[in-house]
Amino acid sequence: MSNNLVAVAYLVAIVLFILSLGGLSNQESAKRGNVYGIIGMIIALVATALSSQLTAYGLLVVAIVPAVAIGGLVASRVEMTEMPELVAILHSFVGLAAVLVGLASYLGPDPTLVGAEETIHKLEIYIGIFIGALTFTGSVVAFGKLRALISSKPLMLPARHLLNIGLLVGTVILGVAFMGAEGTEGFNYVLGMVALSSVLGIHLVAAIGGADMPVVISMLNSYSGWAAAAAGFMLSNDLLIVTGALVGSSGAILSFIMCKAMNRSFFSVILGGFGQGSGKGGSSKSVEGTVSELDVNGTIELLADAQSVIITPGYGMAVAQAQHAVSEITQLLTKRGVNVRFGIHPVAGRLPGHMNVLLAEANVPYDIVLEMDEINDDFPETDVVLVIGANDTVNPSAMEDPESPIAGMPVLEVWKARNVVVMKRGMSAGYAGVANPLFFKDNTQMLFGDAKANTNAILGRLQESETSAQPKLATA
Repeated sequence: MSNNLVAVAYLVAIVLFILSLGGLSNQESAKRGNVYGIIGMIIALVATALSSQLTAYGLLVVAIVPAVAIGGLVASRVEMTEMPELVAILHSFVGLAAVLVGLASYLGPDPTLVGAEETIHKLEIYIGIFIGALTFTGSVVAFGKLRALISSKPLMLPARHLLNIGLLVGTVILGVAFMGAEGTEGFNYVLGMVALSSVLGIHLVAAIGGADMPVVISMLNSYSGWAAAAAGFMLSNDLLIVTGALVGSSGAILSFIMCKAMNRSFFSVILGGFGQGSGKGGSSKSVEGTVSELDVNGTIELLADAQSVIITPGYGMAVAQAQHAVSEITQLLTKRGVNVRFGIHPVAGRLPGHMNVLLAEANVPYDIVLEMDEINDDFPETDVVLVIGANDTVNPSAMEDPESPIAGMPVLEVWKARNVVVMKRGMSAGYAGVANPLFFKDNTQMLFGDAKANTNAILGRLQESETSAQPKLATA
């Protein structure tokens, strides 16, 4: 394929990637956005494989075939609850790829680059490897936290900010030495920088608490995009540069939006808690009070008398895979004339949009799935709120306790409703490790047990009452 045809194919792929991002910004168009992205990636891969610059087709097949097989197998087996971990580990692959591309570019220099071009290329290599190594180790730590292999509590080392600054200063010093080295004599400086940036990536993410992990995932997404763009510069590949820039900028924008929604400082989160006081380190004082328990029959009675119901799902619903039963409950209540809506916190679950995807999978209408800002004012006029597996996102201590680790974080103000039913397995704290005073509120009742079992039981009772009511309607 000629260079002109490759350029045209790359341009078409870039347009499709932009359309994909636009489609993913809305629930109704998300499926179409995914299709655009898939087509764009296929075009990009085929055009690159058929370009005149590529000749080692045997090696390409050896690399692609196992990758496709492994990727397809993993994607088919991963549950929605495991998607955050999958995304985190995939980000690490992008970072590692950037490191390997950078090292290969340095060890196999282009003899046509001289003077200023050579200097710029070496700078591209150094920066690309730095971003890639930081992304790789940071993503691995994020995977460990999401997988519960590492504690979700932030790692608060003494003088941790000085440590970060020291690592950055060391990286700059090595960079100066690297730029001044002739040929490949600066390889040891690169390896030293890889070690420093790897430690920096580990420490930055380890210092971030569980409540902020969704922001970390989107930020690592941004890092992986910039790492890909850096690899594009090293390989002189325009498509990789543009695609990486799209991913990097969109990830940064998403992180900024999420930080704003959580009342978090954007720079504080991405810099490992820089600027936070030690009092917000992730510990939480215990909450005492009396807990009111409820069974399925009691929940049915509350729903029978309700005119308005808001359902606030969380990660627990995802783990229990209760979304389909919740969808059917919604249909039955709506059929009875009950105004049923869903309240979604920006960081519900462990990945942005996690709950939206689950509800869409269960065919819940998009128009009744509302964001936190759209529904928070409606809780005082709501008869029943069903909290299904949510914890941190409905924790009133965020607003009532200035010493809480999640103080200032906007939450769904479910406790303002007339009745709150919380479905949980027990009284454990949420992912942020913060005790929840909601469980002890006078208008809150706890429905303990597996969310799927309880929602199926509620659904069964509603279906029974629906069936028993039909003959009466027919007789009337």
